Amino acid sequence: MLNEYTIGDSRDLLKRVDSNSVDLVYIDPPYCTGRDFYHFDDRFKSSADYREILMRPLLQECHRVLSNDGNIVVHVEPKVSHHIRIVLDDVFGEKRFKNEIVWVSGGNHKSKKQLQRNHDTIIVYQKGTTSIYNPEHKEYDDETIKKAKMCPYRNKKYNTSALVNRQPNVVFRPNLRYEWNGNDLQWHISKERMQMLHDDNRLEYSPITGIPRVKKYLDEMDGIPVKDVWSDIKQIQGVEKLDYATQKPIALLNRIVHMFSNEGSTILDPCAGSGTVGRSAITTNRNYILFDLNDDGKKLFEDSIKKPHNPLIDLLWT
Repeated sequence: MLNEYTIGDSRDLLKRVDSNSVDLVYIDPPYCTGRDFYHFDDRFKSSADYREILMRPLLQECHRVLSNDGNIVVHVEPKVSHHIRIVLDDVFGEKRFKNEIVWVSGGNHKSKKQLQRNHDTIIVYQKGTTSIYNPEHKEYDDETIKKAKMCPYRNKKYNTSALVNRQPNVVFRPNLRYEWNGNDLQWHISKERMQMLHDDNRLEYSPITGIPRVKKYLDEMDGIPVKDVWSDIKQIQGVEKLDYATQKPIALLNRIVHMFSNEGSTILDPCAGSGTVGRSAITTNRNYILFDLNDDGKKLFEDSIKKPHNPLIDLLWT
């Protein structure tokens, strides 16, 4: 099954996967839309049936095959995200919740009766007390560079971050409470660290209060940290688009795969569709296991990775 696309019911195929053998599960399941798509039937008698008949057994098996430091990423629309969270809390435990990511997908879900939906929900849980996580950064945008200050003696730009803990009663750290430059406050760093920053001219003091902020030079950082709202990745278009209704952008999967797995990891997608997870695994040096009920997606996936001059592959490798 490793590095293969297997056709069948994922709830059965998952039983053939060894326990603790997968580092990341990505699943973009049916959304309980009540529609019969060309590639799959998304009609259920009720939301409860969707949750209990499809999602619970599927997620239980996903939990079993995950390694102890593995992650599961479930990509859904807001209509069913609460059903998914109920099952994930039951199977993984409430304390294993990691993130809820809002992907601003720019969809065309227009309605005259309610607000237009413009995002998908991506839910992340971990199996154990610790899990794989690789922070990702975006390049500085023009606004960030414009707002940055220029350090005259180092001739480079910087931003500043607060050093004061504004909620000391919520997170009380007596070892971080000390006087600095006339201000007896609770800080985010130790007094020794504060002194080191001061000696290296990395503190910027308020002319009014004397409270310092730490200078962060743009050229010493990796960029803007990616947070939990992703608006920089758009829906697929142009040469990347295959003939598959629920296909997701390779840029989206590359980000998820990079953040929640390592090189050499094994990634499982039990609702593989057109195989975007497999293509992402290939380009990021991971292994993949793909399952789906129909062979249309499998054919699209295999065609896309076998043709050496396929424009899609050229795009993925750039």
